Amino acid sequence: MKKPIADHAARFSEIAADYDDEQNSEEYEACAGLVIRRAAPADTDTVLDLGTGTGAIALALAGDAARVVGRDVSDGMLERAREKAADAGIGNVEFGYGEFRDPQYDGEAQIVTSNFALHHLADDEKREAIETWAALDGGGTPARSDSVGPRRIVLGDVMFFEEPDPEEPFYSPEVDDPATVGSLVEMFTTAGYAATNVDRVSDQVGVITAERVVAGGRES
Repeated sequence: MKKPIADHAARFSEIAADYDDEQNSEEYEACAGLVIRRAAPADTDTVLDLGTGTGAIALALAGDAARVVGRDVSDGMLERAREKAADAGIGNVEFGYGEFRDPQYDGEAQIVTSNFALHHLADDEKREAIETWAALDGGGTPARSDSVGPRRIVLGDVMFFEEPDPEEPFYSPEVDDPATVGSLVEMFTTAGYAATNVDRVSDQVGVITAERVVAGGRES
């Protein structure tokens, strides 16, 4: 991570009021739409949305899921998310502080989502984050009551399919640290997940859908 978490939190709190209006690029909108579509929660699922920001993904999924929990490091973004939920009359969402490597959530999560946020972490930190997600309680099933790990993780983010154009980067090199698609897929594989879909939005933006293969990255 190129900046401390507190710096990221303060930066996003400052822009929270205008954040939604500024996220109007075709790549961002396509990425968010794919994350929502790939998450596809059942009406009994709990979704944990990490780096939730102003709640765009969390609120969009609330109508299909039993419950959605949003976590972010920015108080300003979280406050905006709560306002939007209240304005829309959405009652099955809950927003609170949480980090990628420490979501501060100990309930079940059948699905984990994240959109346009993980790229702030360095690759070793991304790996630690994905391992943390894989170790969450995914909820027991009749066939596998000891099941751990969400059954599906959907990551939309800045990621490199090809070398980025140094003249037109889709990220801020001073604060962002995107990974290659291959590196991210390998991180999910090591954590016990198979990348079932890799959607290429652009050379620098994509969505990875990962489905659990083994419980928490361990043979069961």
